[in-house]
Amino acid sequence: MKSDAVKKGVERAGHRALLHALGCTRADIEKPFIGIVNSFSEIVPGHIHLREVADAVKNGVRSAGGVPFEVNTIAVCDGIAMNHPGMKYSLPSRELIADSVELVVEAHAFDAVVFIPNCDKIIPGMLMAAVRLNLPAVFVSGGPMLAGRWNNDNTLKKVDLISVFEAVGKVTKGEMDEETLASLEEAACPGCGSCAGMFTANTMNCLTEAIGMGLPGNGTVPAVEARRMRLAKEAGERVMKLLAEDTRPRDIITRESLHNAFTVDMALGGSTNSVLHLMAVAHEADIGFPLAQVNEISARTPYLCKLSPTGEHRIEDLDRAGGIPAVMKEVKGLLNLDSKTVSGKTVEQIVDGSRFVDKEVIRPFAHPYSASGGVTLLFGNIAPEGAVVKSAAVVPEMMVHQGPARIFDSEEDATKAIMGNSIKPGDVLVIRYEGPKGGPGMREMLTPTSLLAGMGLDKQVALITDGRFSGGTRGAAIGHVSPEAASRGPIAALKEGDTIKIDIPNHKLDAVLSDREIKERLSQLPKFEPRIKTGYLKRYIDRVTSASTGAVFSQ
Repeated sequence: MKSDAVKKGVERAGHRALLHALGCTRADIEKPFIGIVNSFSEIVPGHIHLREVADAVKNGVRSAGGVPFEVNTIAVCDGIAMNHPGMKYSLPSRELIADSVELVVEAHAFDAVVFIPNCDKIIPGMLMAAVRLNLPAVFVSGGPMLAGRWNNDNTLKKVDLISVFEAVGKVTKGEMDEETLASLEEAACPGCGSCAGMFTANTMNCLTEAIGMGLPGNGTVPAVEARRMRLAKEAGERVMKLLAEDTRPRDIITRESLHNAFTVDMALGGSTNSVLHLMAVAHEADIGFPLAQVNEISARTPYLCKLSPTGEHRIEDLDRAGGIPAVMKEVKGLLNLDSKTVSGKTVEQIVDGSRFVDKEVIRPFAHPYSASGGVTLLFGNIAPEGAVVKSAAVVPEMMVHQGPARIFDSEEDATKAIMGNSIKPGDVLVIRYEGPKGGPGMREMLTPTSLLAGMGLDKQVALITDGRFSGGTRGAAIGHVSPEAASRGPIAALKEGDTIKIDIPNHKLDAVLSDREIKERLSQLPKFEPRIKTGYLKRYIDRVTSASTGAVFSQ
């Protein structure tokens, strides 16, 4: 076993002395050492309860004959980091998480690992680490938050975090007063768990299950239910079996299982960030997975689940409808059924064991919301390496749009313009220099998209950026434009009033400019000067690559 490096032989006497200081007995030292990588944090609602999840995992490890050691990594709450300089640190935290997990696991020679993530960047950061370490591993998330129940004007309705962000637009427009907003704030997030809709965190937890690294229920069992703790205990037991069988992440995360994850993503209409993160996981696993292939998957995968922000259902509803196994059952003919999972079953065995389906929540394959998937990749002279849109959240009248560019070189400038009522129907907002290098950190821009939605402009105004959007975004919001402006991508050449053409059904994003004009404009631009000159973000700017390859670090 790997842990023999710290416990076997006379020369390891000092190591064993330190293990005894931790409370290990001589009998414990003969057993496998299992790392429990927890992302518990008191500032992240999705992580506030993860100590209890870790306790359940450790009980499972002990019952199966292992010795668990809980260690920690960092977590950023994207909602709290939103719309201030803190959001610059969110995506960069993913690389730091992967590195810190590698460091602590390798330094202490664990034999296997159970990962406990829950929110946006923590999940892919841990997946990247799992593939890099390639030790037997299981993921168990903290589970989704329940939707809030808000009584407004004697009408009880489901609400979540996005309801609050969009309500700010209503206040700005004069359609809601601040007292009503305050009552919504108190109701929207009723307790622990990852935010209740199909936003980035829940998308990634569901896809961890679809890719085979999480047990059935990982993505959908609510945080507050006892089932979540039972699942955690089972994860602890399962990692011991994986260790005994020598089943490792690279046996599970393959080109075929990535195909499965993208297929489920399209059926769910998940967050656009899933593309960025799955590409990063593919890169870590040395699997070539071109963006164009994602469009091929989307073209043949029906969109089956209309979850918040595109519909009224939340993750708790998806769970009651049968969860990810039920979704996979509907798209069974599109999946690689022989793919392994940490449960010990193949995808086919999990799908065949799926029971109940609520056809109001998971539509049948033959009667989808649309024949193609909920996420679309766009290409054109603005985005030669690609851009991403959550097409499931775009109203029909905005699927094809043409309008004048309104140019902003930061999220803050665009937000001021929206709140100042200077954005008009038909406009195409361009927010640039917010990419991986330019931001830096490729900020999620939920504030401008939520303002537009709250003001009713999401049905009339498009937005394109080299930054990112929250999984809670709706409207014609096109992100990840690559190459980014800071790398002299064509988006940097755009000027106020240029005509922008968006054609989502045909995967097109273009400016009405010749290649010669774009090249000439780019040649006249001054050298890009990073906004941040010190600290981790400076090092991040120096290393990070294009969003089209997952915004991973250069080697």
